[in-house]
Amino acid sequence: MARQNDPFSQNIDWLTLLLYLCLVTLGWLNVYAAVYTPEFHTSPFDMSTNAGKQLMWIGTTAILIICILVVNHTFFDTFAFVFYGFMILMLILVLVAGSNINGSRSWFKFGSFQIQPAEFTKVATALALAKYLDVPGINLSKQKDLLYVAGIIILPCLLIIASNETGSTLVFASFAIMLYREGLPSWIPAVGLSAVALFILALIFPKLYIFIGIGVLAVLVILVMPRYNRTIANLLAIGVVGIGMMIFVTGVDFFVNNVLQKHQRNRIKVLVDPTIDPLGVGWNVTQAKIAIGSGRLQGKGFLEGTQTKFDFVPEQSTDFIFCTIGEEHGFIGALVVISLFIALLTRIVILAEKQRTKFARVYGYCVAGIIFFHIMVNIGMTIGLMPVIGIPLPFFSYGGSSLWSFSILLFIFLKLDSRRVAFTRR
Repeated sequence: MARQNDPFSQNIDWLTLLLYLCLVTLGWLNVYAAVYTPEFHTSPFDMSTNAGKQLMWIGTTAILIICILVVNHTFFDTFAFVFYGFMILMLILVLVAGSNINGSRSWFKFGSFQIQPAEFTKVATALALAKYLDVPGINLSKQKDLLYVAGIIILPCLLIIASNETGSTLVFASFAIMLYREGLPSWIPAVGLSAVALFILALIFPKLYIFIGIGVLAVLVILVMPRYNRTIANLLAIGVVGIGMMIFVTGVDFFVNNVLQKHQRNRIKVLVDPTIDPLGVGWNVTQAKIAIGSGRLQGKGFLEGTQTKFDFVPEQSTDFIFCTIGEEHGFIGALVVISLFIALLTRIVILAEKQRTKFARVYGYCVAGIIFFHIMVNIGMTIGLMPVIGIPLPFFSYGGSSLWSFSILLFIFLKLDSRRVAFTRR
C-alpha cells in the first residue's frame, strides 16, 4: 500500500515533475542570458539582476510547492469558492491601492518587488469552476448552469479590464477548452471562432468584399441543403445569420477606432501589416523576428546573442524571452523548448482523463488550457502571428507572480492526482 500521508512518495507523477524542473531550469538560464552583459560578466546569482531575483523566486516557489503537497487534497475542493472570493477582493483592492506600472494599475508593490493578483486569479477561477461543475446535476446544456459558469469567468475579467490589463483578461478564454470537454454545446465555440475569423477578415479586407463573401456562403449553404430542409423558417434563419455577420463586420471599425486605446490599435495594425512603422509601433515585433531568425539552425551559443544583449529586443527577459531562446539556441533549441511544453501539456491531459473525480478532471483541463493559451500567444506574438498583448511564457519569463501562479496551478493538480494514484494502489 502506498504511503497516503507522504506527499513526496511515488504517488506524485514524477514525469510531470521532471518536465517542470527542466522548464524552470531552462527558464532561469535564459533569463540570465537575456540580462547578461559581456563587459561586467555578471553572475547568475547576483541579486541585483533579474537572474538573481528569479533564482530567489524559484526558491520561494519550492516552499509553496511543499506546502501544497503537504496539505490534504480536500483542502482545495473545500475552500475553492473562498479562494475565488479572496482573489476577487484582491482585484478590487488593487484598483484602489495598486501601483501603476506601464499604464496598468494591477500590481501591489513591496519595495523592489511586485505581485500581480490577476495571475493568481486564474488559479482561483479554475478551482471555482471545478467546484461548481462537480455539483451533481450541473449540465452545461442548461441555460441556468451555463449562465452561472459564465458569471464565474466574466466577473474577474471585468475587474482585470478595469485595471487596464487586457492580456491577462484574454487568458480566461482558455477555459473554453475545459468547458467543451465537459459538454459545452458545440454551437458556442463555433460562434466564437467565427467571430474571431470575421474580426481578422474585417481588418484585412474591405467590407464590401466580406459582404459579397457572406452572400456567396449563404447561397452555397442553401444549395447544399436538402430540399426538404429549405423551409421558410430555415431560409429566414440563414438570412438573419448573414445580416448579423454583416452588422458584426461593420462594428469592427467602430470598435477598433473608438473603443480600443491607441497602443491596442497599434498592436492590431502591426499584426495586419508587419511592415508598418518599423522604427515605431512595429519595432518590437520586427526586432523579435530578427533576433529569432538570426539564430538560424543551431543558434549563436549560450550568452552569445547580440540582439538581446544590446537591447534591440524590448522586455527580453519577460514577454520576449523566447527571442533569447531562438537567437542563442536556434531552431533546434526552440524546438526542444516547444517539445517540452507539448510533453507537459500532453501529460496533464492524460492525467486529467484518468481522474476519479469530476473536480480533479475539470481542474486538470483548466491547467492545460491556461498553460496552452500562454504558450500559443507568447510565442505567436514574438514571431508576428499574434498581437503583442504582454503575457508571460510559462516557467520562462522573469517574474515572481508568473512563476508562483503557474507552479501553484500545476502542483495543485499534481496533489489531486496523487490521491488518485494512492487510491488505485490500495
